[in-house]
Amino acid sequence: MSGAFETSTRQCDSVGCTETGQYRAPKSPDHLDEFFWFCRDHIREYNLKWNFFQGQTDAEFQDFLDKDRVWGRETKPFGKLGEEDRAWQRLGVEDPMEILGSNATRNPGRAASGRRLPPTERKALDILEARDNWTRPEIRKQYKSLVKDLHPDMNGGNRDDEERLQEVVWAWDQIKESRNFRD
Repeated sequence: MSGAFETSTRQCDSVGCTETGQYRAPKSPDHLDEFFWFCRDHIREYNLKWNFFQGQTDAEFQDFLDKDRVWGRETKPFGKLGEEDRAWQRLGVEDPMEILGSNATRNPGRAASGRRLPPTERKALDILEARDNWTRPEIRKQYKSLVKDLHPDMNGGNRDDEERLQEVVWAWDQIKESRNFRD
């Protein structure tokens, strides 16, 4: 329990001491695997004087603390990954056809429409999940299916989708009176 090596035959490393060195102490913070061997009295002396950070500046001490928070591993900020830092590359996945890299298929998102519509009608189309090249009867069909899905009478009285239903009704009112959609 004391940390002593009872079977040690080493002599105490303190100058002039002839006692058995049963207690070990690191030689320096840089060489924690190399030890001095001391007797009980001299290990106490050494421990009182020992300072792991002796000779370091405040900046070096702060750097040590920052690295210690993440177990000594360097970290990178989120969202700043370069092409060479992709997860599939770090995991050793090879990409000879360059399918995953810069030549990867990009999600084009929503196709840009050629029609110019007022913002309220554009928002109404988004709410109805309709396209701007649909006719008014096609949009009405979409509106009816959404109302059927969202109406509380069709959902056993569940009113969780009531706000979404109001948005859908508002959107149909915008499209219904618009001159931009043919009948």
